[in-house]
Amino acid sequence: MNRYLLTYYLAFFRAITLKRLSNFLLLKITYYYSALTRKASYKGMPASISIEPTTSCNLQCPECPSGLRKFTRATGALSADTFNRIVQQLGEKLIYVTFYFQGEPLLHRSFSDFIKQLSHKKIVTATSTNAHFLTKTKAVQIIESGLDRLIVSVDGADAETYLKYRRGGNFYQVVENIQQFMEIRKSMKSTKPFVEMQFIVFKHNEHQISEMKSLAKTIGVDKLAIKTAQIYEFEKGSPLMPGLVKYSRYRESSEGVFTLKGNLPNRCYRSWSGSVITWDGNVVPCCFDKDATHQFGNIMKTEYKKILQNPDYLKFRQQILTDRSQIEICRNCTEGL
Repeated sequence: MNRYLLTYYLAFFRAITLKRLSNFLLLKITYYYSALTRKASYKGMPASISIEPTTSCNLQCPECPSGLRKFTRATGALSADTFNRIVQQLGEKLIYVTFYFQGEPLLHRSFSDFIKQLSHKKIVTATSTNAHFLTKTKAVQIIESGLDRLIVSVDGADAETYLKYRRGGNFYQVVENIQQFMEIRKSMKSTKPFVEMQFIVFKHNEHQISEMKSLAKTIGVDKLAIKTAQIYEFEKGSPLMPGLVKYSRYRESSEGVFTLKGNLPNRCYRSWSGSVITWDGNVVPCCFDKDATHQFGNIMKTEYKKILQNPDYLKFRQQILTDRSQIEICRNCTEGL
């Protein structure tokens, strides 16, 4: 285990307080009790959440509502008031925050300041970026903020392949920015953040897996994560679906219809352990609800504890335990498979 990964793991131990630990155990007990009895109940507060900094993005990725500019919900950027309300109401119990949902997080002017506030509360933080705005100045700010995990998306080992999905991007700039970040982290003698390069496997890039491993090694990132692609309208297939079965989320039936591999279980710990808060304060169940179709309340209008007990939220969890396949966003989810 390298020291960067060790530092990342140790961040979780440093985040533990008596309140956070007791809350985490309460969530676990409540979840397993609900799963066993098939009756949804909820006690405690989220141990992890995702916060959306912005819906804006510089790219036009074809399987992303932000990239396609096809949101049916309001778009914008997280305000200091909304962020402070989240931290005030959830901070004591939170262990982990993913500071990302839709959009490119580094476009937010206060990105590093918000991360710094979370770090001061010993909350483990992570974000995901396309790395186009990972400038020298931004790199120093991110490292100084105390960010624990930085995911950088690179879906191709050369410019031509990269642009087939990351439309509007610049492969050479991305690689240069990541290399520069690694050098700055070294020069600052920092063991944070843990840097993970993410490679999503599509039909057009599945032949480059070995090349991506070489590229990741050359750049010097701490980890290369090879991910399967989520396709929105997957039932009839898609040109983006890889031919390598190992790297596809879907399988084709004898009738020519594509479904998720495995059977979708009627349980989902993610719906008990945390939720997503959009840039404007709406609380939605998870990161698969990209267009925020399931809004259970707004933290700027209602106390978060009350939102958790919203009858519609409890009904949503009950549907997960009864027949999860009836929930649209769950039919394309790999949680529990």
